[in-house]
Amino acid sequence: MNKEYDRFMHTVEHILNQTIARIFGCGRAFSAHIEKKKSKCDYRMERAPTAAEIAGVETAVNEIIRSNLPVTEEFMDRREAERLFNLKRLPDDAGETLRIVRVGGYDACPCIGPHVSRTGEIGAFRIISTTFKEGVSRVRFRLSPTGVDGVDDPCDA
Repeated sequence: MNKEYDRFMHTVEHILNQTIARIFGCGRAFSAHIEKKKSKCDYRMERAPTAAEIAGVETAVNEIIRSNLPVTEEFMDRREAERLFNLKRLPDDAGETLRIVRVGGYDACPCIGPHVSRTGEIGAFRIISTTFKEGVSRVRFRLSPTGVDGVDDPCDA
């Protein structure tokens, strides 16, 4: 892995991807920039999500965080993974055995990054802005370590 990922943000990216895929049927992000302070994911969509839909995504992600699901890994033969997952973003040299990261029964995908052991470790998720241009919806987000129901949100500082 060439880049150091924040395990909290990286895990919430999995949850966000699955939530967006379920709500909009658009699949996982085709591009992502994951950083400790704030991150962004880009999705191909036919239309811009409404403010109510974005609020629903935020609520759904926080519900998964609160549910304190286990985050686990397993190793799978590439041929089996090809039947279950889209491997287009996988590097050519990924090998014949792939690491699959599962967020409880909510999400599973090939991944090389670090993750928390349970979703309850993540903190509160907040979508800070969205944009839509030429079929691409960009979602920018951050986390608050105080927890989903935390009063003192350092992201507001």
